[in-house]
Amino acid sequence: MKITLLVIGKTDTGYFIDAVDEYRKRLEHYIPFEMQVIPDIKNTKNLTIEQQKEKEGELILKSLQSGDYIVLLDEKGKEYTSAQFAGYIEKKTHSVSKRLVFIIGGPYGFSQAVYDKTNEKLTLSRMTFSHQMVRLIFVEQLYRAMTILNNEPYHHE
Repeated sequence: MKITLLVIGKTDTGYFIDAVDEYRKRLEHYIPFEMQVIPDIKNTKNLTIEQQKEKEGELILKSLQSGDYIVLLDEKGKEYTSAQFAGYIEKKTHSVSKRLVFIIGGPYGFSQAVYDKTNEKLTLSRMTFSHQMVRLIFVEQLYRAMTILNNEPYHHE
């Protein structure tokens, strides 16, 4: 199984890029992981929120592969502790044969077409974070999950 983090738009803040890259490197030790970036939609000033979500949704759906297990990072998703998330990842390594794809949407969320393709939704917090920050929080939590599953001292109860 491979874990893919699918995101809309590139990160332009240096310290976020560095931090995400650090956790991506750490993850390579445990599991195949990639972050796939879908370019930002151009000329969004001329689009309604719904039109922007639809365009982003089309790009998200084009990035998916047959057999992907799709998890949206969504404020209405299921919430886990770090230890519970580790258990979730462990179960998925046994049940997902190809890619476990976590998706961070654009600023207005997801189109209905993306929701319709989704296997489940997960939230990192009930609070709202910038998309740059969510990427970092997700890769850190995925790394934490891997260390928990390998009984390493990174996580403390």
